Amino acid sequence: MASSGARRTRLTRRGRILAWTVGVTSAVVLGVAGVGAWIYQDLDGSIGSADVDDKIGGDRPENLSPGSKNILVVGSDSRDGANAKYGKDLTTMQSDTLMVLHVPANRKWATVVSFPRDSWVEIPACENGNGGTSRPHHAKINEAFAIGGSGGEVSGAAACSIKTVEARTGLRIDHFMSVDFQGFKGMVDALDGIEVCPEEAIHSEKARLDMEAGCQTVTGEKALGYVRVRYGVGNGSDIGRIGRQQEFMNALAEKAQDRLTSPTSLYGFLKSATKSLTTDPDLAGIKPLYALASELRGIPSDRLTFVTVPNYPREADVPTDRANVAWQYPHATDLFSSLAKDKEVDGDRLKADTKVPLYASSVKVQVLNGTSTAGLAGTVAAKLREAGLTVTGTGNAPESSGSTEITYPADQKQQARALAAHLPGAPGPKAADANAGAGVITLVVGDDLDVDRIR
Repeated sequence: MASSGARRTRLTRRGRILAWTVGVTSAVVLGVAGVGAWIYQDLDGSIGSADVDDKIGGDRPENLSPGSKNILVVGSDSRDGANAKYGKDLTTMQSDTLMVLHVPANRKWATVVSFPRDSWVEIPACENGNGGTSRPHHAKINEAFAIGGSGGEVSGAAACSIKTVEARTGLRIDHFMSVDFQGFKGMVDALDGIEVCPEEAIHSEKARLDMEAGCQTVTGEKALGYVRVRYGVGNGSDIGRIGRQQEFMNALAEKAQDRLTSPTSLYGFLKSATKSLTTDPDLAGIKPLYALASELRGIPSDRLTFVTVPNYPREADVPTDRANVAWQYPHATDLFSSLAKDKEVDGDRLKADTKVPLYASSVKVQVLNGTSTAGLAGTVAAKLREAGLTVTGTGNAPESSGSTEITYPADQKQQARALAAHLPGAPGPKAADANAGAGVITLVVGDDLDVDRIR
């Protein structure tokens, strides 16, 4: 099974995707300087604002790089109102696209990380919008948006998505943006459509799409179906859809720069963009979005990198699961750690390093209890099995310092790093003596291990 890693962006064209990705700020840069005062006020008032701070709680990652920004971008798949026809038996908001834009403190580079919506992760407890609180559980990552948005409010949906991303990545999210379906269609229509060139015919009842192979211009409904379609195209994966969405947004931003010279087209485009946009209060306005876009425009286009969280089909760990993907460790943790510390990501290297996936099921570990808490080894073992790792046995440590310890035989260093990635806060693995059991890593659980944080 092949993994999905990362790819370096092309030089000049991909920079324009970045501006779209952060809330169509390219549109703001293009249009604000040329519109009248009343239009400015109209557009400024169209941007929705949702305060999430009181819904996220206090247990959040530390900001390790003051001055940098992590912006969560959600393509909202709400089933309310005009969007209702796009889903069957779905009564809550859905996140169709999920990304994090990292802008470093020095503003000399930027990275966009895409999260496959089929990522199998633990969703933390969230306010569900109906006065209750959900239980922590494993599910597709996009379910977080649905849980928090079950009451119909973007603030709750965004808050649960932020909690999930922060818990799974260790990244502190500073801002969020949500863009819905209807605004997307309006932007495309204001540009008189976007040309796409599918290599094969697409017929999808679920996406309401019928297209023949070859280049053609798509508008409104068909454009929306094209970027959303999944099944019946290629291998039917969410990873393939991410690539198609990135290509489409590139074409949209490129055409926006070339075509938005007519005041009517410009206003229609900006109105659709801003009306579809909801952000946290600090970004909810033309001025802060313009300031963000101006920062992005100063970043050299060869320093803009688009990556997808390293992953592989979860079927490799759980043969019955053919619907989800698992994140590939330790590479996913290394990616998140680099961004948390404001270090530039080498997309080509990440892609090369994850070409041959390291499956969680290939990590074999014996879990020993080094504390006085009875049954702790079994509890930890259950958590690791849930994460897909292979637990060969449990027991009590013959002796222990009381601290967590990971030791590995000589040929298991990478597997040991993968295990450590599932144990936030655990010390780095250490090579064991020559008498260590072949192919099996030893985890001694100490009092310092936060069992609730095992992922």
